[in-house]
Amino acid sequence: MVIVLQKGIPEKEKQDLKSFLIRNNFKVNEITGEEDTIFGAVGKLSIDPREVEILPGVERVIPISKPYKMASREYKKENTVVEVKNNRGQIVRIGGNKVLSIAGPCAVESLEQMMGVAARVSAAGAAMLRGGAFKPRTSPYAFQGLGEEGVKILRQAGDAYGLPIVTEIVSADHIPLMKDYVDVYQIGARNMQNFELLKKVGALGKPVILKRGLSATIEEWLMAAEYLLSSGTNDVILCERGIRTYEKATRNTLDISAVPVLRSLTHLPIIIDPSHAVGLRDKVPPMGLAAIAAGADGIIVEVHCQPEKAVSDAAQTMYPEQFEKLMRDIDVLAPVVGKEVTRIHPVATKNVATVGEGKSDNGKVTCAYSGDHGAYAEQAINLYFDEVEAVGMDSFRDVFQAVAEGRADYGMIPLENSLAGSVYDNYDNLFRFDDVSICGAYTLRIEHALLGVKGATLDSIKKVHSHPHGFPQCKDFLDKYPQWTHVDAASTATAAELVAKEGSVENGAIASTVAANYYNLQVLATGIELNPRNYTRFVVITAKDSAGQVAAVEEAYTRASCGAGCCAAATNDIAKASLVFIAKNKSGALYECLGVFHEKNLNMTRLESRPIMGEPWRYMFYADLQLPEGGKEVLDAAVIALKSKAEDVRLLGVYKERSV
Repeated sequence: MVIVLQKGIPEKEKQDLKSFLIRNNFKVNEITGEEDTIFGAVGKLSIDPREVEILPGVERVIPISKPYKMASREYKKENTVVEVKNNRGQIVRIGGNKVLSIAGPCAVESLEQMMGVAARVSAAGAAMLRGGAFKPRTSPYAFQGLGEEGVKILRQAGDAYGLPIVTEIVSADHIPLMKDYVDVYQIGARNMQNFELLKKVGALGKPVILKRGLSATIEEWLMAAEYLLSSGTNDVILCERGIRTYEKATRNTLDISAVPVLRSLTHLPIIIDPSHAVGLRDKVPPMGLAAIAAGADGIIVEVHCQPEKAVSDAAQTMYPEQFEKLMRDIDVLAPVVGKEVTRIHPVATKNVATVGEGKSDNGKVTCAYSGDHGAYAEQAINLYFDEVEAVGMDSFRDVFQAVAEGRADYGMIPLENSLAGSVYDNYDNLFRFDDVSICGAYTLRIEHALLGVKGATLDSIKKVHSHPHGFPQCKDFLDKYPQWTHVDAASTATAAELVAKEGSVENGAIASTVAANYYNLQVLATGIELNPRNYTRFVVITAKDSAGQVAAVEEAYTRASCGAGCCAAATNDIAKASLVFIAKNKSGALYECLGVFHEKNLNMTRLESRPIMGEPWRYMFYADLQLPEGGKEVLDAAVIALKSKAEDVRLLGVYKERSV
């Protein structure tokens, strides 16, 4: 049963309730949900639910109607996100807004084979390495795997490329041999209803991939997941790998419809194994893409450098080139369904850089930005950091992707301009990239100039290039020259570079005087913005689990605890938090959500709405909050309260902002 707790329940009443349930042979999990804080009590119902409902601190009791309890949506409404840490300090997540690929051969054959495969799949974008060490085969004469030696080889190959390892366990007797090496256990289709194995593996408390049985119904599959959850693990990943039907054209029949069906029934993440489903390597990529399009959280596929020589499942095992092509296609498809691809950081993330600090232990930090040399974002980077290497990217999404993958320690992203308004793409990117966090903010004064090549004049200009936000910021100046054609560029610096490259006196660029120096252009007019109070607010982003993010949170809370008039006033810094939430679809829903900030004395400095992808006429709301004294406790209480009012809440970052 689900026990909804009263808001503000005293800790003693909560503990007394938990003790009562445990005495009555219930297993109890406390869950802070979207709407309520609940106890999920699972066990044989030996008492009348009304006995629980009258206890102090209980608001109501909801019986779980499904035969599977802990796996059901009634037990937990939010999607579970399974986290696995690799040897580079990165947390790899299965579920949420990420698409994860697990790849490797069917069977571990040798160290040379596994190192070769690991190198190729890692470079292509796999985030975990699979391989069988103990192989349950239909024929007793088939290759049965290398056993313990195979697990050690798999671990060595995974560690070399920062890939957590996934391998199948076929017997509880193998637990002592595997427990020190395996990150994620896999229960194969033949063992889905091996309940004694499920109980022992679940008791390990590690993540488990549970494959659907060859002829199992969805309910039977979820009941098997219940064995794992009730035995001790909270991290179960469901894997659809095809079911047995009368059709013989493929090895099995891939039940893609299971993905949306499961979404309504369970909170557990769902992945697809197209290799075992179709059994033919050239059919695997389209089914992998179909899985992502259907909403799966990832795929697990078989890849071998020489599949024709593979000792197991050769026909369904892809060449590395096929997997590389599949990953490129997933890169294109993922944003369409509102997700991004998980990739492994190339090196351990140790860099930390804040205002007033120099090099980190790892040397100079890198900060990515969208645009070319001389962009305003690059100027913000150089002013924000003491020592940094600024790296230009082609788009805002590329900046987010580089930070998420660890190719850049930080990113500098514009969110709003005082004249031109919001940069909507980046509000969407902050929501989409759930493994990226805001760790700082900086406001830069924007002073625009019209640049041209040597010899150009205002009379010779026919085309003006700039970022789309540059034109409205200079509207009054441009209105004087209605004959000029406006041409959009990726950034103001890109516009300046283009004008310099073409070398025509007919081209002009709206950019900074800094860009004029970089590209050897002359300044035709300065101060052409609408208003001298023209500012762009940038946020600094970093990987959610990086040292930089941890340091930013600690510093922001420290600054908030000082109170007004202390160090915050001395350094002109403000402790802030940013979050997004989705209001319920009912009258007064937004009013109720915003009321939380008022109740907790949180000054909301910005509110922005954005449409939710795939849900027409529904919106998410982005809010910036100024943290008062006692910031952490106040913010934690506000987030809990907001979850009771909203459908979804995500904290985007806690940080200090340098004001102007």
